[in-house]
Amino acid sequence: MLLHSLELPGVRKVASGKVREIFDLGEQLLLVTTDRISAFDCILPNPIPRKGEVLTQLSAFWFERFDFLENHLVSTEFSEFPEQLRPFEAQLRGRSMLVKKAQPLPVECVVRGYLAGSGWKEYQTQGSVCGIPLPAGLRQAQQLPETLFTPSTKAVSGHDENIGWEECVRLVGSQVAEEVRSHSVRLYEAGRAWAATKGILIADTKFEFGLLDGRVILIDECLTPDSSRFWPAGGYAPGMSPPSFDKQFVRDYLETLAWDKTPPAPTLPEEVVEGTSAKYLEAFERLTGAPLR
Repeated sequence: MLLHSLELPGVRKVASGKVREIFDLGEQLLLVTTDRISAFDCILPNPIPRKGEVLTQLSAFWFERFDFLENHLVSTEFSEFPEQLRPFEAQLRGRSMLVKKAQPLPVECVVRGYLAGSGWKEYQTQGSVCGIPLPAGLRQAQQLPETLFTPSTKAVSGHDENIGWEECVRLVGSQVAEEVRSHSVRLYEAGRAWAATKGILIADTKFEFGLLDGRVILIDECLTPDSSRFWPAGGYAPGMSPPSFDKQFVRDYLETLAWDKTPPAPTLPEEVVEGTSAKYLEAFERLTGAPLR
């Protein structure tokens, strides 16, 4: 079933993000990933079939694979959910996870391995990415000389803003900043190495972290088509914008419109909706080696 928004009678909703609905279950939270899609920080009118299931189950795949770092996942198995959620099985199965309650950090941990998106635009005019100087002569979509950690603010609505290392330290403290930088780079490089064996290049991604009893843990989602830029390895060549397995497909369509990137967002045509769903499903199946349940 398509899910654009969700209320669970008798269960307290504590937040509604661009994609996720968050409910308080007492000692744990319930994260429900809808089929909403956002682009340029605007939620689009059309849901994307099976998108919420892809994001939930792919995140769970990575959480299990990255056993070197604690994460917030408790379970994605509906049979293990509290009894009070039984009446909502149709809405929740396959797209929900029980998670530990952590205090989210106020930064997005962006990691870049290739020169793309806003990084490419900045490099063309300033020779840098998020203020970090790079060698001259790099081409669009080229792999960077080293993995870059480029944090940003985490806006509830509107646009995230890139921040420098000093601002990241000011927001979370020097020790935590060092930890999330180290974790982010390690997660990205481990994910990139795995994806390369499946014919996918992960150009960049973003992670979120939280504090649980003073420990830094990985929260939210992990290496999904929503949080990452996925490129097919076949036919990849620097100097051009590669096709993608992520929501760049939607962004590219929106860029053809006379839309000023402020709400309300335009309705997507059916072929873009279906094409986006197919790309998300293909990314999931390639990375996990299994069909979506």
